[in-house]
Formats: sequence, C-alpha cells, structure tokens
Amino acid sequence: MGDGYGIGVVRGENYFQFDATNDSERLRKIDLATGAVKWTRSYPLDYRDMYGYETGPRCSPTIAELDDGSGDAQIFTYGVAGQLTAWSCESGDQLWTNLLNEKYDVVQNFFGVGSSPLIVGDQVIVMVGGSPDEQQALAPGRLDRVVPEGTLMVSLDRSTGDVRWTGGDDLASYSSPRTITIGGKEYLLMFARDHLWVLDPTDGESLGKVYHRADILESVNAMVPIVDGNRVLISECYDAGAAVYDINVENDRTTFETVWKDPVGRRRSQALRSHMSTPILHDGYLYACSGRNAPDSDFRCIDFATGEVKWTALDRRRSTATRLGDVLLVLKETGSLHIARATPDRFDELAVWELDFAAGDRPALQFPCWSAPVIVGDRMLIRGDRTVLCLALPEHNPS
Repeated sequence: MGDGYGIGVVRGENYFQFDATNDSERLRKIDLATGAVKWTRSYPLDYRDMYGYETGPRCSPTIAELDDGSGDAQIFTYGVAGQLTAWSCESGDQLWTNLLNEKYDVVQNFFGVGSSPLIVGDQVIVMVGGSPDEQQALAPGRLDRVVPEGTLMVSLDRSTGDVRWTGGDDLASYSSPRTITIGGKEYLLMFARDHLWVLDPTDGESLGKVYHRADILESVNAMVPIVDGNRVLISECYDAGAAVYDINVENDRTTFETVWKDPVGRRRSQALRSHMSTPILHDGYLYACSGRNAPDSDFRCIDFATGEVKWTALDRRRSTATRLGDVLLVLKETGSLHIARATPDRFDELAVWELDFAAGDRPALQFPCWSAPVIVGDRMLIRGDRTVLCLALPEHNPS
C-alpha cells in the first residue's frame, strides 16, 4: 500500500485501490480472491500536506456501470490535489481527466481534497469549492479569507468530462455528496464547510442551506449526512456537535425544522461529535464514534429521534464501523475489530478480533485504520496504514 487513507471499492471479483507512491497517484485492479495485481495506472502528483499527513487520496473511488452492452464500467478517482479522472474498469484505460483545483482556483484546504464522487444519471458530481483567481495568492489553509464563487459542487458529463453546471456558494469539506428524496423528487444533499445544502441535481440551483460549523478556522465537517425519510443528521466534533433537521422543499425553497440540536460549545453535553467516521443508523438508533482525538473519543448509541445517549463504550480511542444484519463491526484506529450486537440496551460485545497483531500468514494492521470496513458477500476488506486485509466472514448467526 502507498500513501492515503481511503479504502477501495469492489466490482465483481475485483478490488480497486487508489493510493499514492513516488510522487504519483495510482489506481490498481486487484483480484479479490488472490490479491494479484491485474493492472496499475498512475499520473504525476504534486501535493504536500500542511500538517505532515500522508500524501495521497483521502477518499474512495466510485464505480458506475455502462449501459452500452460492453459489460464494462467507469471508475472515478478524485485525487488529493483535485484531479478527477474516469477510467475503464476492464482495461484501465484513462477515459478523461479534469484538474478541478486548477480550473476553479481552489485555495488548498487543510488536508487537500477528501470527498468521493457521486453518480446521478449521466453526471458525476463532486465537491470543489473554488475561489476568484486573485485569491490564489493566499497561503494554503487561509479559508477565512476565501470568498466562495458558486463552485461548491461541480457536475460533469460522465462520458466526456465536460462541465454541466456549478452551484453553491461555499467551500469544500471532507464529507461526500449524497441524494435525498423529498415529495417523490430527488435532491442533492451536501454537508460543506459552512452549511448543509440542498441543490437541484439537474442544474445545480441552490434550494436552501442551514449553517453548521465550529467557529474555529482550523475545523472541518467530514461525516456524510444520515437520512431517514425527510430527517437529516449532521455532526462535527470541534464545537457545534450534532443536529437533526426535518427538511421540506416547496416551490423550490427548502425549510429546515430543528428536531434536536446539541448546545454549541458544551462538548460534555453534546449527544454526538462525529469527526472522520459516519454514524450507522439502525432501527431508529445511531451507532457512532464521538470525539475529535483519542483521549476524548468513544463509541456510543444515540436515539435518532431525541438525541438521547443510550450508552458509551470503547473509551479513549477513535473508531469506524459498519453493520452486517444486526451486528456491528467496530474497527479501532489501532487495528482491533470489535464485534457487537446492535442494540440500544448496552454495548453487547460478542468478540474481539486483534487484527493489530500478526497471526500465521496474516500481517498486522497498523495505525491509522481510518476507513470503515467494507463487506462484500462473504468477505470483509479492512485497511490499515500499509495493508489491506481481505478476510473470509464466518456464517452470520445472530443467536
């Protein structure tokens, strides 16, 4: 494994990993059964992190099937320096590439670009957050002095890479766009640097926004919004905490009714302080890591409707999680995997898999493990610093 923090994606019997090595970002197609590399494609990368973190992608690629009868698909990578590229899943041929940070004069964000592409029909939609050309003289990270220029979101034609539309006056975050259906119509939902946005995915028109961010320059919004019907949860870990809004759109205007909201600045009283990890919603309850750094972090259960914290566990360590049926797979950033039943009653731990220690021919996972495990059929993919493990899952038996 090279530099970067994102886990890959699976199509059929192949795993696609996007990382960086030797001043290049690369995409590899890997046989899911054997780990053999089928092809490698790369392009030059010029990026240095402001805080000394790894040079490489912060997000996962996105795959979109082609309907031309070829049996092929497109895979879209969005690099840490803002290069969006479309590739053929079968051959690895580069179909097109677009240097969006250069095109829209993006002032470098604290940790570069870290948002996965979204496919909506024949569009690929990404977060950019550009600025006027004259602001390129600003130092990296001086986002307090950047004036947004209507390019929070950029839509491109999947086939050609041509820009369809731009929309949203905001700067980039480390969340990823998703859709929400309200009144039978699909909208674009984006948790940006300053606001939660609702946009029309057909033309990028802004239909509404609500402010949610810490009053600290060096802060980020990173979790992907959680949607349950018309209700949307957003959360950050620096100051503002979490909020749930009931969202409605009428006559191209969006209303945000507050269901519950954490008190600003009162961290110990806040229900949820999400950082890099997106919560899991299951049967009306959220299961999530809460906290910015290891000493103030835990894994907890929250009532989605009220914000009541039901329990906390795994104190003093950050984690990510995924769900298999009614079982949670909670990965600590140090590499141990905690298997627990998804219940609001208590942290019902069933087993611990110490993947941070080598065993037989299995190498140890090393810090940082910041990507949630990926489950595909009877296999689970887990990423550490320099290793991706493909593990066979035992037959699921909730009893």
